[in-house]
Amino acid sequence: MQTHDPEPPAPQKPQDPQNPLHHERTHLANSRAALRAMREDVENLDIKDVTANWVNAAVLQRQIDDRIKALADLSHTPLFFGRLNYLHAPGADLAEGAEGEQFYIGRRHVHDADGDPMVIDWRAPVSQPFYRASKKDPMDIGLRRRFGYTGGELTAYEDEHLTDPTEAATTSKLLQAEIERPRVGPMRDIVATIQPEQDEIVRSGLSGSVCVQGGPGTGKTAVGLHRVAYLLYAHRDRLARTGTLVIGPNKSFLHYIEQVLPALGELEVKQATVDDLVTAGVEVRGTDEAESAVVKGDARMAEVLRRAVWSHVTPPTEPLVVVRGSRRWRVPAYELTEIVDELRDRDIRYGAAREALPQRIAHTVLVRMEQAGEAPDDRVQDAVARNTAVKAAVKEIWPPVDPAKLVLRLLNDPDFLAEHAEGILTAEEQKTILSPRPARSVKSAKWTAADAVLIDEASDLVARTHSLGHVVLDEAQDLSPMQYRAVGRRCTTGSATVLGDLAQGTTPWATASWAEALRHLGKGEAVIEELTAGFRVPREVIAYASKLLPSISPGLAAVESVRETPGSLDVRESRDAAGLDADVVAACVESLAHEGSIGLIAADARIPALAAALAAANLPCLAPGEETTAESRLTLVPASLAKGLEYDYVVLDEPAAVVDGEPDERTGLRRLYVALTRAVSGLTIVHTAPLPRQLTG
Repeated sequence: MQTHDPEPPAPQKPQDPQNPLHHERTHLANSRAALRAMREDVENLDIKDVTANWVNAAVLQRQIDDRIKALADLSHTPLFFGRLNYLHAPGADLAEGAEGEQFYIGRRHVHDADGDPMVIDWRAPVSQPFYRASKKDPMDIGLRRRFGYTGGELTAYEDEHLTDPTEAATTSKLLQAEIERPRVGPMRDIVATIQPEQDEIVRSGLSGSVCVQGGPGTGKTAVGLHRVAYLLYAHRDRLARTGTLVIGPNKSFLHYIEQVLPALGELEVKQATVDDLVTAGVEVRGTDEAESAVVKGDARMAEVLRRAVWSHVTPPTEPLVVVRGSRRWRVPAYELTEIVDELRDRDIRYGAAREALPQRIAHTVLVRMEQAGEAPDDRVQDAVARNTAVKAAVKEIWPPVDPAKLVLRLLNDPDFLAEHAEGILTAEEQKTILSPRPARSVKSAKWTAADAVLIDEASDLVARTHSLGHVVLDEAQDLSPMQYRAVGRRCTTGSATVLGDLAQGTTPWATASWAEALRHLGKGEAVIEELTAGFRVPREVIAYASKLLPSISPGLAAVESVRETPGSLDVRESRDAAGLDADVVAACVESLAHEGSIGLIAADARIPALAAALAAANLPCLAPGEETTAESRLTLVPASLAKGLEYDYVVLDEPAAVVDGEPDERTGLRRLYVALTRAVSGLTIVHTAPLPRQLTG
């Protein structure tokens, strides 16, 4: 492998046309000009003559606006990051219409005025060897060239001659530099650094669901986001109709990842938390004790709710008499019962069956009319279905069910709960979820997040939840079985990408295995992939954190970091509790001397004291989710919000306090494992209390 990293030429000196770097810079400049022309073409579109009305005009204008945004040229983001020289022309059908043997690989497709591609989208089939070709399997690639950038300017390139037996396989310096490049601001894409095992997951088909178990720094979140981008490229028409959704653990996490897909030109993917999905219609104002939340989140609650919903159906005891004109048509109670039983046996939603009941009754009446010699049509059947007597019968036999009122009654009425939880929940479990102070109405109730999930389940029993084409669920290890069911309802006819790390499960209801989680999600057939190569966390740091694995997730493989960063771990013992805050501030000052983002992570209870200490030292700090800048790079992070985030340098305050802040030691150690693995370049631990024995043994 050959790396070329010359100094950029002075502006006044002409570049050597024979210099490969000059050639590549020229192609970059021409590609940027072509992208600007593509955008200008869209901006200059006149829609006046192609729209029939204002609705169509508004829809088309929105599509044009989105297209303009997608064609934005981000000055500090390389337009292409690699080049492939094929040994044989692969065919234009694989390369977005391009012909020949040489292709530039970038974040999006760029073509010239004649429509000939200048940059090939990284998702195109012809781009795949950029990620997977090797000396053992060159995939018909003679040369793979990587480019290095500084501030958006192309400054270096690196060549691999995959079919040259005299050139030894070595680690790419540009690839390593890109992985380790300091970050300021939200998460960026990894499109230039996707590894072969990651690419295999990214390019897996839309029809199947995938679960990715990945330890810290293995890139599972990035893999999930790039998989969405790939699926939108490969199945755009289908997903445009059915929709896509990314689900994260909290708003801070979603803010952190929100720029990844737009940077790849994908603007239509919605993002939400599980709470966002299930709180429609009720306001979450309360919190559950852990014991109550565990029972409410148990999958058995689905059967309790099913029983409660269908208990509203009452078998008829009186015949139904429908009067039309001078005729009276009688439907006996036993026939009504047969209709009701048939609808129940069809296993359809409660609300759908209720809507079908008047039509089924009307059909029975029409049969009697035909037997009497009449010739009724569909209009007569609809009229009978709307008959006052039929409506009254339906209301008595199959009354409407309000999901929120149903859940409120279950949580407030011990007898109603006992009736429908018999044989499912123990008496103690029933007592645990009953509200200590019963609410009078849905609006006055102090609903909890777990209650909202129960209402969502009940809503689906009444009316089917709309299914999307693809859902990405990140940090999935922390969901309860009922939350898995809520997410699964959003992709019953679609597929899912599930991302998580069992070792980072920090909720009392965290899943014990992916097989169990996928069963609750309704995707038991999903393929489980494991990423064990770490690219973000230094080897010394991940090895230190992995000491906790035998206690928090026995049998789980430790991450093997590919990054050797000497001196990346610094464990300091403070002289006493009184001086701890000052020592933490000093560690932050030292970290700020480095380039990149800094995260100060501490137990939630320690945040106010540390915020005051930073303020006293005139060190401004951000809250999780706030965007870092060159002037403000220090973020104060409660341990409970650290999951999924990463910083170039991390200062970890008092590990023992992080453990003690959780209800049990195992959960506390998992929280500590998360905090220990947020650093990309360096971790400084400052403590005065003894470190957990798992770290010192």
